[in-house]
Amino acid sequence: MGSAAPSRAPRAEPPPGALRLLLAALGLLLLGAGDCQLHTSCGIQKCTTDFVSLTSHLNAALEDFDLEFCKALRAYSVCTYRNSKVCRGNLVYHSAVLGIGDLMTQRNCTKDGPTSSASPEMAHDPCNYSGYTEVREHRGGGKTPLPTYLFCGLFGDPHLRTFKDHFQTCKVEGAWPLIDNNYLSVQVTNVPVVPGSSATATKKITIIFKSYQDCTDQKVYQAMTDDLPAAFVDGTTSGGDGNTRSLHIVEKVSGKYIEMHARYIGTTVYIRQLGHYLTLAIRMPQELVMAYEESQDLQLCVNGCPSSERIDQSGHLPLPVMGKLLPWGAAAHPLSGYTLETATTKCHEKMLVKDIYFYSCVFDLLTTGDANFTAAAHSAMQDVEALHPSKEHWHIFPRSGGGGVGRDGRFFVSLGFLCLIFVAYL
Repeated sequence: MGSAAPSRAPRAEPPPGALRLLLAALGLLLLGAGDCQLHTSCGIQKCTTDFVSLTSHLNAALEDFDLEFCKALRAYSVCTYRNSKVCRGNLVYHSAVLGIGDLMTQRNCTKDGPTSSASPEMAHDPCNYSGYTEVREHRGGGKTPLPTYLFCGLFGDPHLRTFKDHFQTCKVEGAWPLIDNNYLSVQVTNVPVVPGSSATATKKITIIFKSYQDCTDQKVYQAMTDDLPAAFVDGTTSGGDGNTRSLHIVEKVSGKYIEMHARYIGTTVYIRQLGHYLTLAIRMPQELVMAYEESQDLQLCVNGCPSSERIDQSGHLPLPVMGKLLPWGAAAHPLSGYTLETATTKCHEKMLVKDIYFYSCVFDLLTTGDANFTAAAHSAMQDVEALHPSKEHWHIFPRSGGGGVGRDGRFFVSLGFLCLIFVAYL
């Protein structure tokens, strides 16, 4: 008898025509979009990449091939459906939709049924920014640094803390952009607080959360003095699917304090009304903060105030006191009703650490005489403690040496005919 022919392992059949076309389209997609980052609104690349990761290991000769392939196709179809609005007009997207339909017909896949995720470890909420970063780490095959978050705040007359932790006091009367990137726009409108002073304070805040995949449609929020709503201008309190809560507003104190949480971009916003004016604090991932075009460079939170709009001089605040140069403790009575001594005492009631927030409080009291600015400075520091990612950078102290402001000998510098030089040890 002749020897039997050696047995051969079953060989995987070549992919059907529609699948070959789909994979070819994928190759072009990945070549053309290899540098694509999170700021791309249409998520078809992610949908297609996930589909390939689900099917690349499948063997058509195995018994459960059709079952697993159909599960992957349904997951692909769900992903494309979620991107239908933002991908409208995208040629690759429409090609993928047609390819999915052809493949489901060829494999007799039903539209309804179980779907699969790329792997249990890679399953994630697409509208959760922290989930997105975890998936990127997994796909990268190793540890990647946790996302870096940045903080910006605006309060008082007004005092600005930029994303770079620079502290400035500015005029910026009228409407000014704090943030303007691919995901979020924040604009404030400031008005003068007292006649004869260049100091202003915030009376209006407008925030636009830009449409992003299936996580949210565009949502606009607007707050004004004595009108701090707990809803967007369209009357809703959330964006996207109400079950995912990828964007929602929380009212903490009726008419006085609201929070906005945008999970899909890892961003939190606090808005308060204290007295007649508004304050704002925001925490946002650095990579999203920097996702803007060259034409969008006028952003106070990113680049600070223009030099022509600065009231402070390299962090030194003017002392708005009427009269002559007076020794410490003399009876100076500015228009605000506060002296340097009484303003210092008032601010010290709420703020024990004599950092830049404390001195901003003193400046605001001497400028306006409005004790609500004490609460604004105190709340601004509380917002820093709640949102700023780095505890060691919570407090900013005036610089010392070279005529600056030290930790022990503190002083404000003269600026304008309403100011005087006043040296004091507080």
